[in-house]
Amino acid sequence: MKKILLLMVSIVFISCGNEKKQEESQDHHTTSPENSATPKSLSPHTSAMAMIGGAHIHIDYSAPSVRDRIIFGGLVGYNTVWQAGAHKATWVETDKDLLIDDKLLKAGKYGFFVIPGKEQWQVMFNSRWDQHGKDEYTETENVLVTTVTPQPLNNLQETLNYKVQQQNEDSGKIILEWEKVKIEVPFMVIK
Repeated sequence: MKKILLLMVSIVFISCGNEKKQEESQDHHTTSPENSATPKSLSPHTSAMAMIGGAHIHIDYSAPSVRDRIIFGGLVGYNTVWQAGAHKATWVETDKDLLIDDKLLKAGKYGFFVIPGKEQWQVMFNSRWDQHGKDEYTETENVLVTTVTPQPLNNLQETLNYKVQQQNEDSGKIILEWEKVKIEVPFMVIK
């Protein structure tokens, strides 16, 4: 009888221990970051690049979407600095000197900022390329500033898109398209 009683106590004890281990395992399993679904970014990180006139031009940015919002004059206010993308500032890198609006942009990596306007946009290449948003932007760190005229797009460009497009052997343009607006920044590679 003692053996049966001892056996029953052992079974109950082992059973309770297993239930507790299962509960702990389930709790750990449900809170484990490896098993949780990672949400898709609303502004995925992307890039655009091209070889033009022997120069490698690279643009790195996060691409937000319109998502039924008014972008220019709304989310991105007119006459205010914008980092030309989401999250971190967009940057442009060139391994050769460029001529933009008769101004020299030396080979290097630059923060790319704009000030959108209804009639004109200011485009700034800033010496500090690694900035979070526009919070750290300082006008005195601009190395090149130019003005461009925005062009209307016939169709909605849902996601911010950059292109580096070749014009001829030694020239091209940086293109930004979003919502119903496009800007082009022409450049020539200096050899």
